[in-house]
Amino acid sequence: MKKITKISIIIIIAAVIIVILKPFLDEYKEHKKYDFKVSTINGDITKDSLKGKAFAVYFGYTYCPDVCPTSLSSLAAALNSFKKEKTKNFVGLFISVDPNRDKLKNLNEYAKYFHPNFIGATSNKENIDDITSKYGSYYKKLPLKNSAMGYSVSHTAYIYLFDKKGKFVAKIQHSSDPDKIKEYLKKVL
Repeated sequence: MKKITKISIIIIIAAVIIVILKPFLDEYKEHKKYDFKVSTINGDITKDSLKGKAFAVYFGYTYCPDVCPTSLSSLAAALNSFKKEKTKNFVGLFISVDPNRDKLKNLNEYAKYFHPNFIGATSNKENIDDITSKYGSYYKKLPLKNSAMGYSVSHTAYIYLFDKKGKFVAKIQHSSDPDKIKEYLKKVL
């Protein structure tokens, strides 16, 4: 009987510990899911280094003829609808999935063209593969015959939005108009 009581107490204590720790474990898993480390012209940047700032992550490349410029323009327009004071703690992180062509200097210039709070970044293929996989994103080089560019890059086009604590808030379609993006931004600014 004493053995059954001890086992019951152990099971109850284990269940209580699991119930108490589960929210912390879930939060830790979510944090790790969206972790990244990429290079910018000013050094490496991580998800943790952006704590205290709301931020958006967008995967693309500077040679993209339409989707990337449209997405970044829409995000910039939504940001510009707020007072500067409201957006000073916001970062738009443009992560290039084409590190062969997109070098840090041109990535910085490209990102800043759309908004002063945007940062251009990239990494090696293995790291980009890991990050895009965590985000459920996709990209693939597509050869272009008889083209000076040599290849294009097919990629998903979502804006991943995070609050100032680094918590994922929304996955926004690239085709969303600035007013729709503004509604999401209100939640994190």
